[in-house]
Amino acid sequence: MTAGPRGMYFEDFEPGMQFETQSRTITQTDIVNFACLTGDFNAVHTDWEYCKNTPFGEPIAHGMLVAGVAAGLLYASGMNDGTLVALLEVKSWKMLAPVKHGDTIRNVTTVKETRPTSKGDRGVVRFLRQIRNQHGETVQEMDVAVMYRCRKSAGTGGNANG
Repeated sequence: MTAGPRGMYFEDFEPGMQFETQSRTITQTDIVNFACLTGDFNAVHTDWEYCKNTPFGEPIAHGMLVAGVAAGLLYASGMNDGTLVALLEVKSWKMLAPVKHGDTIRNVTTVKETRPTSKGDRGVVRFLRQIRNQHGETVQEMDVAVMYRCRKSAGTGGNANG
């Protein structure tokens, strides 16, 4: 027997709902590996001497690294497992504070609105996604639209197959 999705379906989301993930510490290895993976060796991420003369005093994590780790934390929560169809949009992505090695981040996501698609077998959920550090400070914030499967197609009573 095959297990079904463990994620949340479109119908499970209501405006105002909030989800908080587990946390993860960003390491210097994460920052260096991300620079190697992407080819982004900007001095603000990789050069300790250069960074001594910046407001940060040391290399900071790439913004996309932080957002990527936060996405992984959401996946690990199970809420998107087998029910997420697609990431549709990221708006108003703001870098509000630096993330340094040793900082521990978590994702706090609030449902802003929901709307079914015209086909009725999927729906779009708009979230406010806040990535917070170990001090509770929001380091990144974005408005995200995600498409989810519905449990049943509108008008058919049948299962939605994505």
